[in-house]
Amino acid sequence: LGQFVIHSTAIIDSGAQIGQGVTVGPYCIVGKHVSIGDDCTLRSHVHVEGRTTIGARTVVGPFTCLGAAPQSKLYGGGDTTLSIGEDGDIRSGVTIDRGTENGGGRTIVGDRVFMMANSHVGHDCSVGDDVVLANCASIGGHCLIGDHTFVGALSGVHQFTRVGRHAMIGGVS
Repeated sequence: LGQFVIHSTAIIDSGAQIGQGVTVGPYCIVGKHVSIGDDCTLRSHVHVEGRTTIGARTVVGPFTCLGAAPQSKLYGGGDTTLSIGEDGDIRSGVTIDRGTENGGGRTIVGDRVFMMANSHVGHDCSVGDDVVLANCASIGGHCLIGDHTFVGALSGVHQFTRVGRHAMIGGVS
């Protein structure tokens, strides 16, 4: 394990991989199969579980849940993954689910994403680089979101949908 700062109330499984310069704030929980890249920050009350990888320099806000079991009736408890890229800014209350066995088994979020409060990425999604999800934007399962896309506040993207590169979805859509 590298050098890091872990608050005394945080719970980190001994199997977790924690990079150099990582800060884990109060009441965070980091599971056994989690890998957190160098210089990441988990602010407080962050829950990271499953086979989840967080890229370097990503900041995760309070009350965020990353890598939870997918919200799918078809999920059978399989060994699926979530991968989050580098330099992300993931704000308060965000949820990102890992994949399902029948959907490819992985959820992928690219580099430099900005996910505002209470946004959600469902299972088996692929979210490109430089994507912005405004407050309460929700991406259903099995979606492909292109690079440089903006999803406005209170907007939903229906499952199995593709949103092309540089698209903008207006708020409350």
